[in-house]
Amino acid sequence: MQMPDPARVGLVVVDHGSRRQASNEMLEEMAAMIREAVDYGIVEPAHMELAEPSIQTAFDRCVERGAEMVVVTPYFLLPGKHWDEDIPELTREAATRHPEVPYLVAAPIGLHPLMAEVIGSRAAHCLAHVAGAAEECEACAGTGRCVVRRVDAPPAS
Repeated sequence: MQMPDPARVGLVVVDHGSRRQASNEMLEEMAAMIREAVDYGIVEPAHMELAEPSIQTAFDRCVERGAEMVVVTPYFLLPGKHWDEDIPELTREAATRHPEVPYLVAAPIGLHPLMAEVIGSRAAHCLAHVAGAAEECEACAGTGRCVVRRVDAPPAS
């Protein structure tokens, strides 16, 4: 198979989905960031369950927007049941409405070398926040969760 024209590839970024609307909105923000960073002409967010848009909805949107191939990429750190079974099955079901459009379920983020930088950057930001040198990040904003804690030592016996 030859490489498809990136402008005609639909990229579906799929997370688990949440009952918490703020979490679902963060995936939409991530999809917008990805849209700005990649050459793919079509980028759509999707949730595996619990929220819309579903994988079916996102797949349909990609095709409606002219995708000649759809790549479903899990917004998951490591391989597991959702990547092994659930996402491929949901994607296969979505693809049955568009048999002319091939699809690929990509790997989760895994041990990508840039993840080490991401983890280090997040830890540094949190440390800067608790030191008063940075605002709360988007994940912690308004939750009061980014604080240094200490468990009191048990009384000496």
